[in-house]
Amino acid sequence: MLEHVNDEFVKRAQKDGYRARAAYKLLEIDDRDHLIKPGMTIVDLGAAPGSWSQVVVQRLKGQGKLIALDILEMMPIPGVDFIQGDFREEEILKQLEAMLNNRMVDLVIADMAPNISGISSVDQANASYLIELSLEFTKEWLKPGGHFLVKVFVGSGFEEIMKEMRLVFEKVVTRKPKASRDRSSEVYLLGLHRK
Repeated sequence: MLEHVNDEFVKRAQKDGYRARAAYKLLEIDDRDHLIKPGMTIVDLGAAPGSWSQVVVQRLKGQGKLIALDILEMMPIPGVDFIQGDFREEEILKQLEAMLNNRMVDLVIADMAPNISGISSVDQANASYLIELSLEFTKEWLKPGGHFLVKVFVGSGFEEIMKEMRLVFEKVVTRKPKASRDRSSEVYLLGLHRK
């Protein structure tokens, strides 16, 4: 708790009005890779509490569409269409697809993590499943040339996810933003330019 309270990014988030320190992960990646542009259609999977959605809305500058989804409740953000539900359920996926109204997506961002049980093999499997689902959604809805940013945990299944993404994207790179804690095994895989 003390580490969290004294965290430089937690303090910056409070000062800058972001809901969570995770905003700085997306800001750093976007500053480097220029993923978000006005006019885009973007889907934010695992959006709560909403800091990534806040960043996207700022960078869309009122032009474009952002649909956010999370199993947890999220306080409204102007410019964000939010669906509360479990991404693993067919009914929730159908709601998301209905909201897209046959519009293909320019960018999918997925900062999802399962509820952690403390049993690493179970947690890794649950995290991998969420990544697979987000990649399946991306394959179906992402425009050619579009991008996919997903949180992964280095461990079993990591190489398989990398291989799978290389089949879909021209280039797959790893990002470990400064706001990602050093001791965390999380990294972000960025699939650039859907084939």
